[in-house]
Amino acid sequence: MTTAILNTLTEDEMMLVRDTERERLTDLDEDGLLDLHDRIRRARNKYVKLYRRQSGLRVAESGGRGKANPKGTRDRQKAEVFEDALARVSRAVAVAAKASAQQLKAERLQLAKESRNTTPPRPSRPPTKARPSSQVADRSPDSPGLRKRQASSRAAGARRQAGRDSR
Repeated sequence: MTTAILNTLTEDEMMLVRDTERERLTDLDEDGLLDLHDRIRRARNKYVKLYRRQSGLRVAESGGRGKANPKGTRDRQKAEVFEDALARVSRAVAVAAKASAQQLKAERLQLAKESRNTTPPRPSRPPTKARPSSQVADRSPDSPGLRKRQASSRAAGARRQAGRDSR
């Protein structure tokens, strides 16, 4: 960033950019970083919208996009400043989120470790006597699709037999 671009920022915008310096980012927790990320994203979106809207209006006046481009330099540069700041904050949010996820994982593992069952297993029961088998001869599964296929097969066999009997 050049100082010329930074000099075009208002005091509030300059404070917002200063909040993205590495030393200040380390002082913030994850919620603070997310709040800062939101504020910077809104500022970036503001200048991107201004640049696009005004450049779009200038195209008709100047006769082309190329001729209209140099006149929106200030808004475009401000958008770039906030884009760089947003990238710095996004990286810090990612680092904080990863650290938070690791901490939560460690807590969950510790909780699971503490609550696991450490009592020795009880002796198994003596085997029970086998029951006599039932009188059902067909142990094939019974489902509506299977019954339909079986009925269709029986009907086809009956039709074949009826054809033979009629000869």
